[in-house]
Amino acid sequence: MKVCLWNVENLFILSDTGLTADHLKLDETQWQKLSVSLHPNKSLKKTFAIANILKELDADLVMLCEVGGQESLKNFNEHFLRDQNYATALIEGNSDRHIDVGFLIKKSLPCYFDLSTNKNRLIQFLYSHERHLGMEFSRKFSRDVAELKLFTKDRENPFLLVLLTHLKSHLDPEGIDFSGRERREAELKALVDIHLELLKKFPKTPQMVCGDFNGFAGRPNTDKEFLDLHLRTQLVDVLDIAQVPLDKRFSHLQFRTNQKTDGKQIDFSFLTPDLSPLLKANSGKMYRFRDEYGFEQDLPQTLDAKFLLPSDHYPLIFELEKIQVW
Repeated sequence: MKVCLWNVENLFILSDTGLTADHLKLDETQWQKLSVSLHPNKSLKKTFAIANILKELDADLVMLCEVGGQESLKNFNEHFLRDQNYATALIEGNSDRHIDVGFLIKKSLPCYFDLSTNKNRLIQFLYSHERHLGMEFSRKFSRDVAELKLFTKDRENPFLLVLLTHLKSHLDPEGIDFSGRERREAELKALVDIHLELLKKFPKTPQMVCGDFNGFAGRPNTDKEFLDLHLRTQLVDVLDIAQVPLDKRFSHLQFRTNQKTDGKQIDFSFLTPDLSPLLKANSGKMYRFRDEYGFEQDLPQTLDAKFLLPSDHYPLIFELEKIQVW
């Protein structure tokens, strides 16, 4: 099973009158006028680039972050991937930006799938001013933790479980949680709780815990808000298992004033110990964008150059061999 995780950066593909193949021939100005949504459509050029990369990677399971809802994923699959190889699975979550986590699942996989959500789960979290007021817990995940079960006969007896999330961003418009760290830590703890609950419910079923963590959740030098992941679980980063050098693991590029490009890994796929030995040798890596000649592009050195990329994140890819199916 070849797996791809990718934050595709605001993948909105919307049309007020329903999308057709002819719409893909419009110029960019006309393309943007297809919808009166507050969220602009992903540019045609970038959307085609994402589709071409996914066709090249030919993954069996694609996990996507920042998809603009069910309609966008359906339109992307039908019109840009030509709806030939994949089924779509997405439950819209809690995002105030309407960006969701979703899946593309190859139709040729010899199994069925079931998708469920944790968007209504309360996380054990209050901001400091709320704690002083004695308020009750009422917050939920910023987006969701989607649960994908792969099974052959019995959906209550899956052979693989996948948790896909997109944790709290660094935005703090109210000035109450610097860099979103407290909220992100609470969401991470709730994610760990879900993982452990599923381990208890399905003790023989291996798990993948994946997504955009919006910080460095790996080792060494784990960001503080993710310490629970390593203290309470046996999950291991795919790129650790694959022994990818730390300087080759960055998945997101940041630009700081008067400084060079800063690459950081914030997108992760963690495996339970029963999956780790199944990782195909040399298959785990961060994919790098290529130019029109097929050569790996140099890293952008300006914000303008970064803006031209299909996404501000790079895809993480890996392969699992000899998965036991029941």
